[in-house]
Amino acid sequence: MNFQDNAPKIPPRILCIGMPVRDLTFNTPGVPGRGSKENATGFDEICGGNALNGAIGIVRLGGRASICGPMGDSKEMSSRFIFEQMAHEGIETKHLIHMPGLVTPISAVMIDPSGERTIVTFRDPNLWHVKLPDFDTLLHDCAAILTESRCAEFCTELCAEAVRRGIPVVVDVDRAMSLREGLLNASTHLVFSSEPLQETADVTDDAQALKKIAKLTPSFLAGTRGPRGTIWLDENGEIQETPAFPVHTVDTLGAGDVFHGAFALAITEKQELRQALRFASAAAALKCTRFGGAFAAPQRAEVEEFLSHGQPADQTSAGY
Repeated sequence: MNFQDNAPKIPPRILCIGMPVRDLTFNTPGVPGRGSKENATGFDEICGGNALNGAIGIVRLGGRASICGPMGDSKEMSSRFIFEQMAHEGIETKHLIHMPGLVTPISAVMIDPSGERTIVTFRDPNLWHVKLPDFDTLLHDCAAILTESRCAEFCTELCAEAVRRGIPVVVDVDRAMSLREGLLNASTHLVFSSEPLQETADVTDDAQALKKIAKLTPSFLAGTRGPRGTIWLDENGEIQETPAFPVHTVDTLGAGDVFHGAFALAITEKQELRQALRFASAAAALKCTRFGGAFAAPQRAEVEEFLSHGQPADQTSAGY
């Protein structure tokens, strides 16, 4: 008997690179106009940020997540709060770097009745000067990297090394990139939001934007469009689309990050691209049905059940 066949399988570890954020969330009847006031109908204090939200999604879906990036001073309240939340979720935090005297990013998030969020964030400019641990330390036992385009300044060299070692690098692009940006080639999968996709390519059509960027990078390219689903290029350079799932949307905060985390996990599991995008879209859609940012991300069994039995009827579509 081969006892290894019966041994528990160790889930893949995904290194999530970014800046954890302390989120102060307010449920509001509407986004207040300039100079006006609005009474919130609900409040919660959670933690977020692209990388942290993606890590929550990964762990909830059965993977392992390790987070790396800068944080504020170890003595500040935000840092302690965020570490407690990550420990509760089972996210590895040993690669986070405290920067003395600096402030951990903080956001005020307003969520309107449609579930759409409006966000104001402060990130201390000096956080961008962080120096990450060495390549071997971060890439040991690493099945994939998930990062965001805004972190290019301090993670591009690491991502390039990961690609050289055959480790997938998934980049969440939610800000316009330069067409000379190093992450275009220090990645294997670039997943844009629609607006930065068009801004990056200087083209007002998602499909044409993907084809323009494809001339500059060998990476897989996709654009997420919320309720309009995901558009992407197949291995032949042809446009494909993955539809969004119809759900009753109450909170979109963190949905895009859950999508990216689920997609990165699916890539490590060798899911076919169309299947991986559908899996990620289902995870994001389910998150949208619940308040709580990424802390409302679904468990693996919920996503598989959702995919098996289709979508609820007469609902509002949500996908990222």
